[in-house]
Amino acid sequence: MLRRLRQAGAKYWARWLLALVLTAIAAAQVTAYLPGEWVGRLDLFFYDLRMRVVKPVLDPRIVIVDIDEKSIAEIGRWPWSRDVVAELVRQMTQTYQSPSVGFDVVFAEPDTSSGYGRLEQLARGELKDVPQFSRQLQGLKSEMDYDARLAAALQGQPVVMGYNLSNEAGAIAKGQLPAPAFTVDDLGGRRLDVTRWRAYGANLPQLQQAARSGGFFNPLPDDDGLIRAVPLVAQVGDNFYESLALATARVALKGAQIKPVFLQNDAVLSEQQLRDYGALDSIAVDVKPEPLFIPVERHLTTLVTYRGHGGPAGGAFRYVPAVDVLKGRVPHQDLDGRIMLVGTTVPGLNDLRATPVSPVYPGVEVHANLIASIIDGDFKQRPEFAVGYDLIQVLLIGLVLGLLLPMLGPLWSVVLTLLVGGGLGAFNFWLYDAGGLVLPLATAWLLVAAMFISNLGWGYLFEYRNRRAIVNLFGEYVAPELVAEMAANPASYNMEGEIRELTVMFSDVRGFTTISESLQPNELREYINAYLTAMSEDIRGNRGTLDKYIGDAVMAFWGAPLNLPDHAARAVTTALQMQRTTIALNEEFVRRNWPPLKIGIGLNTGSMRVGDMGSKIRRAYTVMGDAVNLSSRLESITKVYGVGVLVGQATRDAAPGFVYRELDRVRVKGKNEPVPIFEPLAAEGELDPAVAADVAQWHTALALLRAQQWDEAERLIVALQDKSPHGLYTLYLERIGHFRMAPPPTDWDGVTTFDTK
Repeated sequence: MLRRLRQAGAKYWARWLLALVLTAIAAAQVTAYLPGEWVGRLDLFFYDLRMRVVKPVLDPRIVIVDIDEKSIAEIGRWPWSRDVVAELVRQMTQTYQSPSVGFDVVFAEPDTSSGYGRLEQLARGELKDVPQFSRQLQGLKSEMDYDARLAAALQGQPVVMGYNLSNEAGAIAKGQLPAPAFTVDDLGGRRLDVTRWRAYGANLPQLQQAARSGGFFNPLPDDDGLIRAVPLVAQVGDNFYESLALATARVALKGAQIKPVFLQNDAVLSEQQLRDYGALDSIAVDVKPEPLFIPVERHLTTLVTYRGHGGPAGGAFRYVPAVDVLKGRVPHQDLDGRIMLVGTTVPGLNDLRATPVSPVYPGVEVHANLIASIIDGDFKQRPEFAVGYDLIQVLLIGLVLGLLLPMLGPLWSVVLTLLVGGGLGAFNFWLYDAGGLVLPLATAWLLVAAMFISNLGWGYLFEYRNRRAIVNLFGEYVAPELVAEMAANPASYNMEGEIRELTVMFSDVRGFTTISESLQPNELREYINAYLTAMSEDIRGNRGTLDKYIGDAVMAFWGAPLNLPDHAARAVTTALQMQRTTIALNEEFVRRNWPPLKIGIGLNTGSMRVGDMGSKIRRAYTVMGDAVNLSSRLESITKVYGVGVLVGQATRDAAPGFVYRELDRVRVKGKNEPVPIFEPLAAEGELDPAVAADVAQWHTALALLRAQQWDEAERLIVALQDKSPHGLYTLYLERIGHFRMAPPPTDWDGVTTFDTK
C-alpha cells in the first residue's frame, strides 16, 4: 500500500511540474518574451467571432440613403449632375428634417454637365461683342451652374462632406479641406500617435465652404485586410481633422468642436514624459449638457462595433434608395429626424470593405456603426490592463488545472476542461458585451488545451506499460471490458494473494459420461464448446471472473480482481440465467438429435484467498479456502435434491433480493458444522403467486418434518407432489417412510450428513 501511495505521489508531482512548465511558457508569451504573432491572429479571430454571434437589432436613428441599382436605373449612371444632388440635399435636410447628413462620396471635380461652362467661354470669346448673349447667360447662371445650385442647397444645412486622404506616391492635394478640428499649436508641445497624410482628394471649395463640416473616410485595415478600427482624427501638415463618422455625429449632437483630452500629470509620469509620450486619454465632443468622451487607441483609432452583417438585409440599419428620397416617396414617419448617410452598395462603385462580419461590407455602414457608438457613448476598447489581465488568468488556469487534472480520470478531466474553457469564454464575452472590454482569450484557451492534452499524453506515454501489465495479468481470466476498466486505474490491481470475501460458483453437467458416449468425437466437441461458450458469456455478462474449465465443469467467482459490493447477488443472477440458457441450448440440441443438457450449480459466499497461485511451471489467478470447497460440495448434491442451483446460508444472507426455498440442513464431507442450503427460485417480485404459495406450503411441511410430525408433513408434501411432481418431494416422502420404520434418535437435529464429495 505504501509503495502504491509513493508511486501515485510521484506521478502527481511529475504532472504538476509539467503544468508549471506549460504555464511558464504561456506567461512568457503574454509578456512578449516569446514571439506570438499567430496567437495575436487567433485573438483577432475570437474578437471577430464575438460580433458575428450577436444578433443585429435595427437602429432607427440612422438611415443609409443608398445610391443603389434602382436609383441608377431611374436617374442614370453615377456621378449624377449636381442639380440632382442639390435636390437630394433639400429633400433630406428640409423635407425630412435630418439633423445631420454625411456624404460618403467626394465632389472633387466641377460639374460641366449643364454646358454652362462652354457658354461662358463663348461669352468671353466668339460672342463677347454680343451684349444680349452675356445678359441672357447671366440670367441662366442660377439654373445652369449646378455646382452653385448644390452650394446653395448646402448653405446653412447640417451637411458633412466626405473626402479622402492619401499617402500614395505622386498624390497631390486637390480640393479644399474643412476647417481643422485643432492644430499642432493647440497641443502645448505634446505629440500625438496619429496617422499622418501628405495629400488629399477633397471637395470643391465652394461646396466645402457652404457645408457645415467635413470628414475623411479613410479606413485603417489590419494586416489581414479586415477593418476593425477606424481613425477618428488624422493629421495633414500641422492640422488635425475629424473623420466623417465623428463629424456627422458631432453635427447631429450640435457639438461645436472636438478637442484632445490628455492624461494629467501625476507621480508616475513627469510632465516631460507626458509630453514625449503624448498620453492621450480620449477625444472630447463639446455637447450639452456634458461633453462626450470617446476612448481612443493607437493612431487615435476606435474599434468599430459591427451590429449586423451589412447591407439592406444586414438588419442593423435601414437602407432607403436615394431615388425614393429624391422623389419624396418615403413616408415621413420612416425618415423624419433621422441621421442620414449617403453612400452606395453597388459593387462597381468600389465602396465595399472587408470586415470581421462580412467580406463585402458597405463602407457607408462602417460610418453608421461608429455614429451609433458615438451617440450612445458605447465603445469597445482594449484596456491598458489587458496584458495584466491575461497574465492573471493564465496563472490561475495553471494553478487550478495543474492541481486538479492529475487527480482526475479521463471523463472528469474532459468535464473540468470544458467547464474551465467554457467559463473563460463566457466571462470574456460578458466583459465584452456588458463592459465594452476587448480582452485576450487565445493564450488562456491554448493553455487549457495544452494542459488537457499533456495529461492525456502522459496517460498514453507513461501509463501505457502499466495498462499493458494489467492486460497481461488478468486478460486470461477476466472479460475484456473488465480488463479495460481495471486498466483505467492499474495501480489498484495486482496478482498478489490476499484474503477477501467473494462468491464462488461450481457448475457441472449431469450425466456427462452418458452424453459423451452417445456422440461422435466431432459432435461432442461442438456440444461441449457450445455449452461452455454460453455459460462463459453469462458469467462474463454479470462481471464474473472465469477461473477455469475442469472438463465439463466451470469454476468462476465474483468480487476479484474487481471489487463488487453485490458479488453474491450477481452470482445468484448468473446461476438463474445459466439455467434459462440451458433450456435455450436444449432446443438447439434437440433439433440436432443431441441429448438434452442438465447442469447443477453450487454457490457459496465467504472469506477465501485469491491471487496468483501454482508452481514454477504453471500459475493461475484463482481462489482457495473452505468456502470454495463448500461451493463444490453444494454443486455435487444438487442432483440429490433434484434442483438446478444450491446456495449456502452466507450467499442467501448476502443476496436477499431473491425468493429462496430452504431444502435442508446438511453436513458435507470435510465440515463438522451443519449448513442450511437453499434453492434460489427468482428475483423478488418475479415469482408466480401459485409457486410462491407452494414454497410457503413446503416450508410448513419442512418445519413439521423437523418436529417429527410425520403425518402432517407427509400430507402437505403429497399435496405438493400431486400438484407439481418434483424430485425434492419424492426424496422427503422416502425419508418420512424411513423415519417411520427407524425413528431418529431423541437428539436428532434434522441435519443430513454426506460422507462423499
